[in-house]
Amino acid sequence: MEYIWLIWGYIVLVNIYGFSVMGWDKYKAKRGGLRVPERRFFLTGLIFGAPGIYLAMCFFRHKTKHKAFVYGIPVLIILNISVFVYFLQKF
Repeated sequence: MEYIWLIWGYIVLVNIYGFSVMGWDKYKAKRGGLRVPERRFFLTGLIFGAPGIYLAMCFFRHKTKHKAFVYGIPVLIILNISVFVYFLQKF
């Protein structure tokens, strides 16, 4: 448990990254240019960045009509929380 602050730091950073990438994609969607691949959003969500991505979806109103995001990101949030709680109890 001595590494708990390191774990929390990682989670905060990956969520900031997910939020930022979603904002960047929204910017590129409005202005044109190379977009962020959807795979990157889901991979970021899989490595504990799903809450940041979901917050960015609501904040930027981006990807809110895509069913893969509307249902997939909340599922990843539940998965993130489940894995986190499991490891907290295990260690």
